[in-house]
Amino acid sequence: MTRSHQSSLLNLTAAQIAELSRCAVVFEPVDPPRSSQMAFWCPDGSEPPELGEPGTLTVGLPTGEIDTVPARRLYVAESVPVLTRARSAVAAHPATRFWGTAAVLALQFTARGRVLPWVTDDDNDAWRIAQLTSEDLAQVRQLADAMPAEARATPTESAELPAAEPLLRGFLDAVADGLPRTAASIFVSGKHEFAKGPPFRPSEARKVPQLRKWANEIAAGRDDGLRVSLRVEVASGDYERGRFHAVVQVHSLGDSSLVADAARLWADPDHPFGAQAHVDVMLAVRRAARAWTPLESLLASSVPDELELGDEEVVDLLGVGAARLGAVGVDVHWPKELARELSAHTVVGDAKRQPKDMAAFFGRGRPLSFNWRLALGDTPLTPEEMDQLAEAHRPVVRLRDQWVLVDPALAAKARNRKIKSLPPVAALGAALTGTAEVDGALVPVATTGWLEALRERIAVPDADVTADGTAGDGAIEQPAALQAKLRDYQLRGLRWLDRMSSLGLGACLADDMGLGKTITVIALHLHRAATAPTLVVCPASLMGNWEREIARFAPGTPVRRFHGGNRTLDGADGGFVLTTYGTMRLDSELLAAHEWDLVVADEAQHVKNHRSSTAKALREIPSAARVALTGTPVENSLAELWAILDWTTPGLLGGLSAFRGRWAKRIEGERDQAVAERFARLIAPFLLRRRKSDPGIAPELPPKTETDHSVPLTKEQAALYEAVVRETMAEIAEVGGMTRRGLIIKLLTSLKQVCNHPAHYLAEDASRLAGRSGKLDLLEELLATILAEGGSVLVFTQYVAMARLLESHLAARGVSARLLHGGTPVAARDELVKDFQDGKIPVFLLSLKAAGTGLNLTRADHVVHFDRWWNPAVEEQATDRAYRIGQTRPVQVHRFVSEGTIEDRIAEMLTAKRELAEAVLSGGESALTELSDVELANLVELRSAR
Repeated sequence: MTRSHQSSLLNLTAAQIAELSRCAVVFEPVDPPRSSQMAFWCPDGSEPPELGEPGTLTVGLPTGEIDTVPARRLYVAESVPVLTRARSAVAAHPATRFWGTAAVLALQFTARGRVLPWVTDDDNDAWRIAQLTSEDLAQVRQLADAMPAEARATPTESAELPAAEPLLRGFLDAVADGLPRTAASIFVSGKHEFAKGPPFRPSEARKVPQLRKWANEIAAGRDDGLRVSLRVEVASGDYERGRFHAVVQVHSLGDSSLVADAARLWADPDHPFGAQAHVDVMLAVRRAARAWTPLESLLASSVPDELELGDEEVVDLLGVGAARLGAVGVDVHWPKELARELSAHTVVGDAKRQPKDMAAFFGRGRPLSFNWRLALGDTPLTPEEMDQLAEAHRPVVRLRDQWVLVDPALAAKARNRKIKSLPPVAALGAALTGTAEVDGALVPVATTGWLEALRERIAVPDADVTADGTAGDGAIEQPAALQAKLRDYQLRGLRWLDRMSSLGLGACLADDMGLGKTITVIALHLHRAATAPTLVVCPASLMGNWEREIARFAPGTPVRRFHGGNRTLDGADGGFVLTTYGTMRLDSELLAAHEWDLVVADEAQHVKNHRSSTAKALREIPSAARVALTGTPVENSLAELWAILDWTTPGLLGGLSAFRGRWAKRIEGERDQAVAERFARLIAPFLLRRRKSDPGIAPELPPKTETDHSVPLTKEQAALYEAVVRETMAEIAEVGGMTRRGLIIKLLTSLKQVCNHPAHYLAEDASRLAGRSGKLDLLEELLATILAEGGSVLVFTQYVAMARLLESHLAARGVSARLLHGGTPVAARDELVKDFQDGKIPVFLLSLKAAGTGLNLTRADHVVHFDRWWNPAVEEQATDRAYRIGQTRPVQVHRFVSEGTIEDRIAEMLTAKRELAEAVLSGGESALTELSDVELANLVELRSAR
């Protein structure tokens, strides 16, 4: 691979990065540094991914033996985008993570201007990392100490591994030398003539022995050079009227204790900074002047020792000037007697005005104040001190018997204290995270009084908070009318729902499927004892379940279905009203005009698309409180969680575009752990998530065994598969845009249908199915064993057409099986579920979308996924139809995967939880439409079974 391929490495897929990250990496230095390479190799001796130049590598093993392993090589510059991305991969090898961290450090040094031209031992022109501060050198040594053995596994001639720090320094130089850059003509102009133009350009190496002396002069030794800093002082300490001066200080990079004013170097010929000190200082001041222009006047002085500063320049130096100088390694030192502990934070709310009705306040209360507050040390400034700061005309002000340096940005905050007003829910969100965004910047937030007390109490899910926001005398117990004994975690869920709904704040109960969300909501309804009814919106397949659960646990509670041709709300003054998402969408105005105490959205992921008419209709229905129920609050992306919480608690997460910028992009894309932790603090009070596997949640559940069955294709399937790939890929190569995406979706669907059965893809009837599909053959074998043992089985498929073929085939074999799909009427669904639970049907065929949620099918002790879904969370929901509270027998889950096909590759990625798998989960099949033709061909290619 040549350097021309470097740009393509920036476009590596997540899967390729993940594959490379699992390799170990060795740095192979050469002269010049930009020609050095990184060798990717596998410690187990296997072949590394097919990227870069193939070859072998001699490595020292932990056993002390020396072995030769396959390797792939990339130039250092080519490897930088790979290493910097791979270092954050979950399964990254320690050596890869090390060199990725080193690459980031090299880029940081380069960005700070810590590079100089030099001449190598072989007389080549090159750039290297130089003029490092003592802090920089400590960082390099600390990193070198952490170098794993696999990162320097190439033995030296003495059979020992190379020393870590020189190897790391060589890598840093190689990164700097390999980066795009301009010629060093500023240094060599007028000194030398070059026939082919000045050296030190991004081209082939140039022999420049004549520049060695010059390079040594400007570098003054690799780590024995100088750096400068600025010491700010005021004559006689007169801060009220005196003029500020910036004094240039010189620091030795070889001896951190050696510091002197620049004036001394010119006045004392015997100074200890070396013969090239004058040149070094001028170069350092020149670099500093590029960052902060007031220093340019020093370049015209015979001695660059001192600069008088006006107040405007001091203000600039306090703000952006110091930041720019710091970026090039020039520190600014202020007088010790000047206090610099002035800080700013924001304050939300008024401690003296606690709302009497918290539910009304969070529903439609007036916005809360949101202001800047400054503090000196840990003590907030008084309003009078804030006024004094705002009126100051100098960059220093006298506060509390001391002079205080005033950052201009802080003075501006003192003058303009009021930021804006925050809606109540947004103010609570700022209190929970401790931060808020002001003009695109994240600032700390302080809360006081009742808002702080409320934050403390709701931040802990088990805290007991009454409707007025104060601590309750005791936790509520389950309602006497509830004909069941709530489990401990269900009772905690009831208390949490009561607390949030009483405060007028919505809630999302996101327990695993089968943990009893329905009975918890029934208990909440009984506890509230409201005169207005509770509206439950759910999929049609769950209406019967809700009706049965209410009759069972709350006998005598009115319950009606608002569904079907004769639906009406007349007389619906209490109890429960059950409706479907489709009916709600059609009769949204009628439902919105009715008075509701609670609105409950069951399987709330049905409204994860906030732009859908269903989601819009749900938002129009007013109520005292809103509760969302879902076992999968995040199926694909955080935007779905936003849609749910924006319905339960509008305004908490802001608008969708703002949410994506502040939260989703930084958590999903950048994997920023600090942001993820702040987001968790924000949503924790509003989303209660318990899993079956959590300690003490469902200890009575039996074990669950999951098995992936590799199924071979028949000859007919293999021929069809290859024909579909060949023909469709030819079409894809000729088109682009939406047409190409549509063809890819068609390709993926066709391949999955071929994997199921040729008759499924060819749209044939069930007259000739036997012997044509490996999956069908395996299903027959499994069913024979399961039914012989008296078991019951759920068979899930994405495709109703495939389910119908299975139903016909099993009927012809004398196997009693029934089918439930999206077109099954509600009454028929209830009857099918009852027949299965009563043991009348041993085999239940279900379409994944229609029956993957909500149903209670604990009769089953086997679950078969006939074809794979793109999102394992959806499969888990379907499995939870059987593996839920009430299941007493071990559950076996069987997943069918066609060998050598796209199903095989997707299954591998899901199992390994690789980066591309996460991309697929984030976008389903649509994510794969963005693959290149080569990547797509690699994904769908039919491979021989291993």
